[in-house]
Amino acid sequence: MTLLDVRGLTVRTGDGRTLVDDLSFSVASGERLGLIGESGSGKSLTTLAVLGLLPDGMSATGSVELAGTQIVGAREKQLTAVRGRDAAVVFQEPLTALDPLMRVGRQVAEPLGRRTGLKGAALREAVGEALAQVRLPEPERIARAYPHEISGGQRQRVALALALACAPRLLIADEPTTALDVSVQAEMLDLIDALVREREMAVLFVSHDLAVVARVTDRALVLKDGRAVEEGTVHDLVRAPRAPYTRDLVASARTLESALDLRSPR
Repeated sequence: MTLLDVRGLTVRTGDGRTLVDDLSFSVASGERLGLIGESGSGKSLTTLAVLGLLPDGMSATGSVELAGTQIVGAREKQLTAVRGRDAAVVFQEPLTALDPLMRVGRQVAEPLGRRTGLKGAALREAVGEALAQVRLPEPERIARAYPHEISGGQRQRVALALALACAPRLLIADEPTTALDVSVQAEMLDLIDALVREREMAVLFVSHDLAVVARVTDRALVLKDGRAVEEGTVHDLVRAPRAPYTRDLVASARTLESALDLRSPR
């Protein structure tokens, strides 16, 4: 069953510049799709358009249907109902997603409380479980901390816990490991992979690094200058890329063989 269906998505600035041009793709329930391309290729703008979060001065046309809701042209009330419930996002830099003046536990408690109706001790226990599920050490201590009091890797795990709090059907991960060092990045990718498998969630994973996309997705869409260049299984894109731009991405991907483990398509 199709969960996200994007048809002819075009994103323009107020002065008429086209940043995403006639883009179409779909994500089925439980499927993992990677969006890959260099900076400025339109990846992040595409994910923002999917959630109706485009910056002021930008507009979207075409069709973005998420779990039966048309996002393009939707009112804020409709968009609020979709975010968190049907789709949630983890951004590259958790400090921009977390409130620096609010303790971590309270930030996780807000969406959890809205979804479950839990209060008091029961809600605190649920917050601790949510933090433990993303493999944070000493979840009770983390819950009492402010974002600046924990490490970058721990902040990104908190951001993931926030995204998963309302059990969305689609997780959008926008360069979620780029700001982390290599060892922490690997741990984060393994964590995302394990959690989405366990919850049978769909994933839209954005990255400039084909090795990262190969590690957590089954299929990928290659973007360049806001347009689709090539689409296929990760295995086919790596083994037999058709477009010159895709071949360049394959050539530059670091530790690609290790990321793929020479696996066959799932």
